[in-house]
Parts: sequence; structure tokens; C-alpha cells
Amino acid sequence: MTVGTSPEAQPGPPRQTYVLADAAARARDIAAATGRRPAVPASPAPPPVDAPAPGARPPSAGRGPVLRGPSGLGTAGLHLTPRETPAPPEPAAAPAEGNPIPGLYHHPVPEPDPVRVDEVGRRIKAWAVDEVDLYPDDWEDQFDGFSVGRYMVACHPDAPGVDHLMLATRLMVAENAVDDCYCEDHGGSPIGLGGRLLLAHTALDPLHTTREYQPPWAESLGSDAPRRAYRSAMEYFVQAASASQADRYRHDMARLHMGYLAEAAWAQTDHVPEVWEYLAMRQFNNFRPCPTITDTVGGYELPADLHAQPAMQRVIALAGNATTIVNDLYSYTKELAAPGRHLNLPVVLAEREGISDRAAYLKAVEVHNDLMHDFEAEAAALAAACPVPSVQRFLRGVAAWVDGNHYWHQTNTYRYSLPDFW
Repeated sequence: MTVGTSPEAQPGPPRQTYVLADAAARARDIAAATGRRPAVPASPAPPPVDAPAPGARPPSAGRGPVLRGPSGLGTAGLHLTPRETPAPPEPAAAPAEGNPIPGLYHHPVPEPDPVRVDEVGRRIKAWAVDEVDLYPDDWEDQFDGFSVGRYMVACHPDAPGVDHLMLATRLMVAENAVDDCYCEDHGGSPIGLGGRLLLAHTALDPLHTTREYQPPWAESLGSDAPRRAYRSAMEYFVQAASASQADRYRHDMARLHMGYLAEAAWAQTDHVPEVWEYLAMRQFNNFRPCPTITDTVGGYELPADLHAQPAMQRVIALAGNATTIVNDLYSYTKELAAPGRHLNLPVVLAEREGISDRAAYLKAVEVHNDLMHDFEAEAAALAAACPVPSVQRFLRGVAAWVDGNHYWHQTNTYRYSLPDFW
């Protein structure tokens, strides 16, 4: 099957009739979507939520109405092209905590299962404190305020159990430890960052050296919290992932670390990049490692040759870019209040295009929306061109991660607040 690279190159539903993400936000009946239960058994955990997600999706501004696919139990993965007659609108989702950014294109998601949220929260804190000694006592409030359990349960609705959710949760917490301790809030600095990141990366991608020098390297993996977290999280991950999935994750983490280094280089020279340069940096310094493991967390595998297809790579890149601009927008006031100048898309737009802070923020919303529409169109075209079950499920998983990421940013009022631009 030839995989298309754009909706123009391959047949598929029109831009405004994107149904794939609509199904993704409702993907709860995994047996119906895949024809079988996920292969990796889960350890004792709350039962999965096997109910359709409530909540009608708003139409894309300026794109016409969204034609909906089938809804209800057992139909999440059955229709990836629009039917001639749209299904009736569904009831609105229950209001979530916090306010979404006005005008931001997003899809509401149901509240994540509170039993799973609590269990993931309990386990991740035990891991952070007892297994990797991740943070001192005075950081506990910040760790709790991150609400990582709610984040991961919202982003991975098809995870068969808590053990699978923990694969993503440990990696997410470890990535944030590296960002905080090496780059930003808790002692981070651009000076010497490359050396720190390279050594930390060896906790994910192990050093192969001589017998004489192997022991000091191995000992170094316990020398600071970020390396301890990387090593432990990766050890858990490789037990559940295939060799291909583990290598995919290492590759995406190398991308992330390269993005960190670009931002650090600009900070050292006090350089404000052009808007397109900033967006290039954000394609690497972004959330991509998180949605790219959605199959491992779901207990199945997207084969390496399908993952490597240019069309799939474009979909994953657009998803990562859109979710990262969400972070720029929701963390805007938090970063303004922090010491120094933090680069984010509104700041770069204001500086480089000579517009007001408000106009720059609103333009950043437009950039996000364009990325989201492109992501959805490309994903729909790929789904139509490559009707392989693992491809279909992976695309739904990425779309669910995009929606869950927005949900977490919107609802995490401990960390984020909106500017007064409306």
C-alpha cells in the first residue's frame, strides 16, 4: 500500500470533515477498534473505562461543520470516512476545571477515570521518592501540583491498565526532571548544558565501552536525580516495549535534547530567533516523545516500517508542534513572571513582527489552530490511504494524546493562568 503524504496527494475526506480525531476522543472500546485485546497483560489495576466519551466537538472556525462518524459502544474504530448523513449531535461534555483559551481550536475530552488517576498518582510518587530519590522535600508541592496522573490517564485512554500508564508516566516525570534541573527552574543553566544532556542521554542509550571504563560510567548514572530517573524509567520501558519501540523513543529523545541545546545557545547569546527559526527549534524541543509511544502504552506495536513512512512522520511532527504551542500559550503568564526572558511563540512574534503583546498572543493562537487543522487533515488522509489496523489505532492514539494534552493544560490551574487579553 502506497502511503500518501498529503490530502492533495491521496484520496481522503475533505479538510472540514475530519472524523479520525472525533473517533479518537471517544476511543474506549478497544476490542471493537482492533478486533482483539492488547497483547501485553496488565497487572492488577482498575478496569478500563469501556464507555463512549461524551461531548460534541465544536466545528472548526471557518472550515464548515464537522461531519461526525458513528458513536456509542463498539463503534470507535469502525468508520474513518464520513457517512452521507451525519450522526445526531451528542450531549456536551461536563465542564472541566479551568478555562480554555478563547478561540483555541481543541476537542473536549471526558474527565479521566478518577480511580486510575489516583492509582497512577500514588505509584508515581512512590517511584519518585523511594526508587529514584527524585526531589527534596521542599519540592513536594510542585510535584503534586503537576498532576501527572491526571495528565497521563487523559492522554492514554486506550491503555489496558495502570502498569501500561506507568510506562508513560515515569518517562514524562524523568523528562521534566531533566528540563527543570538541567535547563530551567531548579538550578538549570545553558552553560555546560550539552555535556550534562549527553551524559544523561546515556541512561537511555547505554554506553558501550571497554571493561576498564564501563564501571565509572555505570556509577555515574546514579549521580544526580535526572540520570537516576532516566535510567529507571527506561528500564521499565524496555521490559514492555519491543526493540524497535525502544529505539524509536531513544531517537525522539535525542531530537528533544537537540532542541534544548538550540534554545540554550540562543539564551547564551541573547538571541531572539526569527519566527520560523523558533518554530524549527520547537519541532525538536517539544512533546513528540510522548505521543510517539502511544502504541507501547496501548499494549500493541506500530511496525517500524509504517512508523517511518514520511506521511506518518509528518502527522507525528504536526501533533508534537501543535501540542507544544499549547504549552507556550498556557504557560505564557508563568514564564513572564519568572526571572529572565523566556522564549515562547508570543514573545518571539511580538519581538520579530513588531506587534503588541496581545496581538502576538492572539496570532500564536492562530498558528496553533493552523497546525491542528493540518494535523487532522494529514492524519485523515493517511488513515484513508493506509487502512492497516495498527496504523488506524496509532493515529487515534496520537489524536487522543493531543486532546488529553490540551485538557491537562487547561485544567492545571496550579501551574497556569491566562493573560487578560479578552
